[in-house]
Amino acid sequence: MSGIAENPILPLDHLALRGADDAPALVLRGETLDYKALRSRVSRLAAWLAQEIPEKGARVATWAAKGELTCLMPLAAARAGLIHVPINPLLKHAQVAYILADSGAVMLIGTPARLATLDEGDVPDSCQRFEEGAALAAAQALGGDLPPSAADPDDLVAILYTSGSTGRPKGVMLSHANLWLGADAVHDYLGLAADDRTLAVMPLSFDYGQNQLLSTWHAGGCVVPLDYLMPRDVVKAVERHDITTLGAVPPLWVQITEVGWPAGTAAKLRRLTNTGGALTVDLVRRMRSLFPDARLFAMYGLTEAFRSTYLDPALIDSHPTSMGKEIPHAEVLVINDLGDVSEDGEEGELVHSGPLVAKGYWQDPVRTAERYKPAPAASRYGGMAVWSGDRVRRDADGLLYFVGRRDAMIKSAGNRISPQEVEEAALATGLVVEAVALGLPDPRLGQAVHLVVRGASESSGTEQDLLRKLKEDLPNFMVPKVVHWREAMPIGPNGKIDRTGLAADLAAELAGAAS
Repeated sequence: MSGIAENPILPLDHLALRGADDAPALVLRGETLDYKALRSRVSRLAAWLAQEIPEKGARVATWAAKGELTCLMPLAAARAGLIHVPINPLLKHAQVAYILADSGAVMLIGTPARLATLDEGDVPDSCQRFEEGAALAAAQALGGDLPPSAADPDDLVAILYTSGSTGRPKGVMLSHANLWLGADAVHDYLGLAADDRTLAVMPLSFDYGQNQLLSTWHAGGCVVPLDYLMPRDVVKAVERHDITTLGAVPPLWVQITEVGWPAGTAAKLRRLTNTGGALTVDLVRRMRSLFPDARLFAMYGLTEAFRSTYLDPALIDSHPTSMGKEIPHAEVLVINDLGDVSEDGEEGELVHSGPLVAKGYWQDPVRTAERYKPAPAASRYGGMAVWSGDRVRRDADGLLYFVGRRDAMIKSAGNRISPQEVEEAALATGLVVEAVALGLPDPRLGQAVHLVVRGASESSGTEQDLLRKLKEDLPNFMVPKVVHWREAMPIGPNGKIDRTGLAADLAAELAGAAS
């Protein structure tokens, strides 16, 4: 690595200080901010926030599409001594009301259309409301400047709420150091440089979505935020803005590889990054064929510790299903059911230690204690660690492989079945391009395997063809009892397939059929 361990940890807003004055930093609709303008806008927004909210450590929420407000707020709130609560713009008023109440936000800044959807009682009386344009105009009109922060790097600077797919959303507490070191690590292993241009397509309320801003600015590069409607919008943006870096989650990568890419446009990309789910062998091959000049980074992470591992792009063709090894500033151990470090090839729980570990869940000591526990005795960092609940194994070369989530394993007729293994087998048939395996209640089996798929556009295969091929590759107890075909998979606010919602819909369908 490039000696990142020696670099000082600074307050988050110092990231705006890293680029050359006249270098492009942020492409907005109608204008491009260079680093001198970025610094000025951050300083003025921070000064306005500090005037409106003098209490240090108070929470300020944003609920808007990607733009000047949502891109500048992580740094401006940090400089003002506040804690930023970015709310996914896809959430509805009830979810927003919960986040505002739970976080104790004293200010909400949003787009007029979104604010208009809030019902009486959704916004606490103690929470000011500002329209996005009015807030930005007020910050510029104030004309004040706030100097760079001198905050303790261990101070809280953001609360990122999980999607709530497994219950009510949890607010993950992040410090300046958490986000600074996350930006430092990703900038380092991706090899980002000042001439890089990152297309930010993921929600900025998502940990890696926000990191795309921070790691690019850490390198002195330029960010181009994009709220895309269709995958072809991504192609157009790469061409128009000479994009070098593109990150996405697997459902979007599937769509991106299904549209036409002019060879010259594809060649602009230097690196592709994946998070939020594993890449399949077939998808890796399609991405490598479509973008032969780009380095493909498969990554694994969890909001509670940001990023844990990445796979060296030189290994993606020979080890396409591997999660790779730990990233800088992270320690990843595989702990077996006896509490010891697993042997090579032995399944265990992924445990993440080190300074990327977040501070727990906001005002939720019970759920914090379930996930954040003392690091294993073998840890070189010690302290608190994130016990992920993900089952993995490590091979003799130190490469990690995902097995499945402990709470997602299907228990059928006494057998433990990894949904991922069933899904990979379905995708390997070439008859489907997306697959989700779920365990649903069954009076005889305990749980039966249900497979939800989206068919490949070029395939004319039937359910019988799919099941026949699965029976050739899977043991009988893993073959799905029922296959459900869908025109499209439901996507959650974080861009991933909504597995929990899908399971609930199927359970309701089965209950309705039974009655």
